[in-house]
Amino acid sequence: MSVAPLRRLGIVGTGLIGASIGLAAKRAGVAEVVGVDADEDAAQLALQRGALDAVTDEVDGDLVVVAVPVAELPRRVREVLEQTRDATVTDVGSTKGAVVAAAAGEARFVGGHPVCGSEARGPAHANGELFHGATWFLTPTAHTDAERYRMLHGFVSSLGAQPVAIDPRAHDRLVAMTSHLPHVLANVVLNQAGATRIEGHDPLAAAGGSLRDSTRVAGANPRIWVDIFLDNAEALRAALGEHRRRVERVEEALAAGDAGFLARWIAEAATNRRAMLADAYPDATDLHRVRVHVPDRPGVLAGITQALGAERINIEDFELRHVSAERGGTLTVLVAGAEQAARAAALLEAQGYGVVVSAVDE
Repeated sequence: MSVAPLRRLGIVGTGLIGASIGLAAKRAGVAEVVGVDADEDAAQLALQRGALDAVTDEVDGDLVVVAVPVAELPRRVREVLEQTRDATVTDVGSTKGAVVAAAAGEARFVGGHPVCGSEARGPAHANGELFHGATWFLTPTAHTDAERYRMLHGFVSSLGAQPVAIDPRAHDRLVAMTSHLPHVLANVVLNQAGATRIEGHDPLAAAGGSLRDSTRVAGANPRIWVDIFLDNAEALRAALGEHRRRVERVEEALAAGDAGFLARWIAEAATNRRAMLADAYPDATDLHRVRVHVPDRPGVLAGITQALGAERINIEDFELRHVSAERGGTLTVLVAGAEQAARAAALLEAQGYGVVVSAVDE
């Protein structure tokens, strides 16, 4: 097979990721995108959104992307490989071990995992810009056809993502550490706080920013995350074991009053956090948080972002934390550069907002 422009893309599963791939592929110039989904309403909505050109019973194409829940991936990938004769087949699952094994050394299959998403679900929330700047892991094996891999690599790049090749088993160990372990720990910490009373006081009612920030991903959709945890159980158990050993070392330092260890431990974490932010944000060494208290009313977010945009203040990232209808919430905007952060704060304060600015690495 020679590398050629992708003419026809097939999508199995038209949820958020599948429909977003369809929208992005159309923008990238793919001539025809067809899809199939057991949920006929989802498929029709994806069609109406322009993510698909047609809904079919059996999907085919130059490339077929299987975008179904993790537990269904091995079976659906095998079905697609059996139903198609020449299509390159990939998936978008967040674990790779089981689906790569199910492909059984088929040269036409290349595992994939775009590291992006949203709390929203379904094709109604699909976004063709979802993959811009995102890492998209590709997991070729010794059996993978090199030309097909190059074609998929080019397709992923055309959607705005950054393709990264990785061994399937290494992928699962990596995401166990970077994604699955943080979800487990967020659930543990929040459930510990929720099950505790300290002399009649509810920790959840007294929660500070550190508890809220460290548990942002707690309670994520169990229909998705139970399957992910079980599918990657071996790697996740290993990550939890290493985490347990590190917690025990902190316990030992506390028992011994070892201030030196604790200081070095915190400094190591600060260095690691700066390294993580430097990778995510090129200007992380001069990145500032601009925290704005916002009321709970329509149009507030749009007004703030439009106002900053009009002043050419580049927003690197932002997060909105809603408290209640009465208390509103906090909008945190990441801005590169102390001068730009100060300009953003002055602009928002002039509009009557309460603003706090701090350097990210403080």
